[in-house]
Amino acid sequence: MNKVTETIARLPRKPGVYLFKGADGEILYVGKAADLRARVRSYGQLPEVLPHKTRVLMDHADDIDYLVTDNAVEALLLESNLIKEHNPRFNIILRDDKSYPFIKVTLGEEYPRVYVTRRVVNDGARYFGPYTQVKLLRRNLALVKQLFPVRSCRYNLLAEAPSRPCLDYHIHRCDAPCVEYVSKQDYRAMIDEVVRFLEGDTRAAVRMLEARMEGAVERLQFERAAEYKRQMDALAEIREGQRMTSLSGHDRDVIGLASDAGEACGIILRVREGRVLGMEHHVLGNVQDATGGEILSLFLTRYHLRSESFPREILVPFDFEDRPLIEEALTDRAGHAVRLRVPRRGDKAKQVRLAERNARFQLEERRMKEREETERASDAVIELQTALGLVRLPRRIACADISTIQGRDSVGSVVTFENGKPRKAGYRRFRIKYVEMQDDFAMMAEVVERYFRGLLDHGEPLPDLLVIDGGKGQLSAARAVLVELGASEDLDLIGLAKREEEIHLVGLRDPVWLPRRSKALQVIQHIRNEAHRFAVTYHRGLRTRRAIGSELDAVAGIGPRRRAALLHHFRSVEQIREASADEIARVPGFSTALAERIKTTLAPTNGAASDRSNEGVSAGSAGEVKS
Repeated sequence: MNKVTETIARLPRKPGVYLFKGADGEILYVGKAADLRARVRSYGQLPEVLPHKTRVLMDHADDIDYLVTDNAVEALLLESNLIKEHNPRFNIILRDDKSYPFIKVTLGEEYPRVYVTRRVVNDGARYFGPYTQVKLLRRNLALVKQLFPVRSCRYNLLAEAPSRPCLDYHIHRCDAPCVEYVSKQDYRAMIDEVVRFLEGDTRAAVRMLEARMEGAVERLQFERAAEYKRQMDALAEIREGQRMTSLSGHDRDVIGLASDAGEACGIILRVREGRVLGMEHHVLGNVQDATGGEILSLFLTRYHLRSESFPREILVPFDFEDRPLIEEALTDRAGHAVRLRVPRRGDKAKQVRLAERNARFQLEERRMKEREETERASDAVIELQTALGLVRLPRRIACADISTIQGRDSVGSVVTFENGKPRKAGYRRFRIKYVEMQDDFAMMAEVVERYFRGLLDHGEPLPDLLVIDGGKGQLSAARAVLVELGASEDLDLIGLAKREEEIHLVGLRDPVWLPRRSKALQVIQHIRNEAHRFAVTYHRGLRTRRAIGSELDAVAGIGPRRRAALLHHFRSVEQIREASADEIARVPGFSTALAERIKTTLAPTNGAASDRSNEGVSAGSAGEVKS
């Protein structure tokens, strides 16, 4: 604790973020403060007055880093970003911190497009979401496509417009702005209607459908009139599902929280014009020593500050310390005043109670599912121990896998399951460093050696069972490593070969098989498939990085630094193709002229987009060599 004590004495009395680190440099906890010295000094109290989690943190802390910010709002935002990036083990964990899809309207383009994306960037577009229910997203997007003839092509119409309209024009799905069959003013007016529709205002869409239906009836086009009627019924169903009594038609978000047994659930009811447009729920873990205010602050910071839709009012269940900071940050992001209010009575208070009730229901349902899964998992691991004659009950199972193509971009993964469920904190991935040829056995040995050396060096518990994705050769390679590390007697070891799901055991010459419907087999198949998914995802990412480099080599003016900047911003060649020249030009170091050159070089030729899509499918299914 010497370094910690020394650093506390040097901390400035300024706003910023502090990071507790372990002896190995691991970031254990990230916090924010309006006064760094005063806040961090509070951790130096007598251990008996500190919460349990804080006492454990201080036992592990070996050093403190800090970052000074201009104000407390910047500290709030920086804390959120650092927690998301490093996922420190003593911070509140967001159990479902995944990227939900948005509907994007590219308002920055001359003729905007409407499509689904999971990346939100500050590019002048409007983003609607996030959609936690993909079914709702698909329904809304399908209605947009049916009601409004919005272009779906990826062309940069300023630089690469086609000479004639595509099929979408002939089936009345697009007004063909590419060949100027619609004026910019009329197309933009239609996009304004799309935006209003996605904001929840369906009145204009209903009027438009009524006019179309009446026109179809006058022309005796009864099938088309019936289709318009079905679309009107779908809109009516949406409005009926959104109905909710409200004191006014103002837009607002309503927050509800519930916590129990170290977990919390947060609910967001999105109310627009007095109607509930949707409900999101998110689960947070590791909250056993956190106050309600700390949980609410993290919830709002992570989910509202990352949104692209900001109502003027957010109803919260209680007041909390960070409320002024979050109000200021939301107002700055939204471009208009956003107020966090705590309603005491009336309809607004009823809405908060409704959100809290839903949060409790979600948490209770989660508990019930966990109990059912634990019971099923317990039966399965007991069956697995009995069927294979394992020394230990395999409550904690790790599985190692390799993914490679002819020795290039070779990677390995280890995933961990506890009581039959994934334990994401125990996932590890490795880029193969010491094996250059296509040698599956040596690669497996390297992954097992690096994984277990890490566990042993950090004093972390070993798994009860290690599953090797492979046959006798991979099993022998892993066994040799465990013997060398002195860990071979501390766990059970098996190999699971894809061919007929053979199970190889140490000391047995012949493989064994479990019944196809066996719960024990299903457990190890599940973890093997998850290890494969985790390895392949990493492997594809490395291949994508190489692909970006090779495709961009053809663009004059693109060197290693600019390639890296594009990769960091867009992640894939496909996303660069989807981006407009204006979006590319916003990347630091890229001019408009260079962005246009990139678009021209990467532009699909006639039919290339579909060909490339088909090639991707076949490559994914047949191109990967897996050990």
